[in-house]
Amino acid sequence: MEVGLLYFNQKPVYLENSTNPDSNLFRSGIISRNCNIANQFWVSLPNTNYSLLSPMEKTRQQFKEIIDKCQSLFEKKTKDYGTAWRILRLPSITDQIYIKAQRIRSIQEKGKQKIADGIEGEFIGIINYCIMALIQIEYAQDERMELPTEETVQAYHKHIEETVNLMLNKNHDYGEAWRNMRVPSMTDIILMKLLRVKQIEDNQGETLVSEGVEANYQDMINYAIFCLILMSEEK
Repeated sequence: MEVGLLYFNQKPVYLENSTNPDSNLFRSGIISRNCNIANQFWVSLPNTNYSLLSPMEKTRQQFKEIIDKCQSLFEKKTKDYGTAWRILRLPSITDQIYIKAQRIRSIQEKGKQKIADGIEGEFIGIINYCIMALIQIEYAQDERMELPTEETVQAYHKHIEETVNLMLNKNHDYGEAWRNMRVPSMTDIILMKLLRVKQIEDNQGETLVSEGVEANYQDMINYAIFCLILMSEEK
């Protein structure tokens, strides 16, 4: 039997046969049989036995674990520094992401590094800077430099949830194809998307047929998480 754990209204709900949400048996009784759970997150389970999960559920669970780590770091830095990053214009955030992606590629090509910080931290930085960029776009007309921590965390969660839902939809169509890709290849894709964003920014945000910068930031988040998952499985 496949078993998953869903967070619903801040209460844990165990699900059976979770590959088919319409036929789940809800043990807790706090949600109905026909509840739509498509947009809900899986709670991080200690010592998760991934063999109990379907491939899609495994991906969802691994995403949640990495997102928890990224969000925890983001919250701690927000408490330490506030939202000082609000002073950054969008191209400045894009350049910060580019620096991190370029360092990852440089280390991959050279096979060694002289600074202790590993590439895992750089991928986490890419994820959080992309979220900052998405928040900046949302708050473009908001002149406040300092946002309350709770409001900032809520904005973070909103954008990461939208990004994960995008991943789930694409993953459904592409059938976990990213698991057969290599981390250096996905690093190159992140750099390619950064160059696209830089070009869009230079064009004052105008595109003829292409997606806007938001979609590219979301794709970079998902590719960075894919890389972190593959790296964790290689350990």
